[in-house]
Amino acid sequence: MTEEQMLNGSIRQHAAAQEALYHRFSPRMLGVCYRYAKNKEDAEDMLQEGFIKVFTQLHQYRGEGALEGWIRRVIVHTCINFLKKNKKFNDSVDIFHANSLMIREDYIPSIMQAKQVVECIRLLPLGYRTVLNLYAIEGYSHKEIAQMLEIEESTSRSQYTRAKAMLESILIKKNILYKSADQRKAASR
Repeated sequence: MTEEQMLNGSIRQHAAAQEALYHRFSPRMLGVCYRYAKNKEDAEDMLQEGFIKVFTQLHQYRGEGALEGWIRRVIVHTCINFLKKNKKFNDSVDIFHANSLMIREDYIPSIMQAKQVVECIRLLPLGYRTVLNLYAIEGYSHKEIAQMLEIEESTSRSQYTRAKAMLESILIKKNILYKSADQRKAASR
């Protein structure tokens, strides 16, 4: 079934078209949900809620841009709403720890396995993890993030900075990232 057939059939609420659309996009969208979720069950709940919204709002898709991009936006907003219902974003800030690290984006290897990075991102506190995902991965601006999460723009910026620092620390502790050549040599022994 083509994407256009899935789209038109899903708008008309044909079960086969909806099932095909779900199967085509759900694996990638589960990955999106997994980045925001606390655990696998939450990610699956976010995905299900998200696809319910996709199917009820599909008539609003104007064909401008990729269908996958439109679905991703719906899923991301669903994840944010799910988190807003369950947590606050202004808490879970470890200022002492975050300020003690230097931010060094240039140390992250380009071939690093995505699964390891995602697992490390999931170790971040909720606020950090959410802002990092929205800014660095989804490409939202700090102004947009502030509006979505109902926080100050400066809070978004500081949480992003702290998230990067904390992520660097986690990656170093797990020997995925090395601060210096000496650490690399020591880890290889």
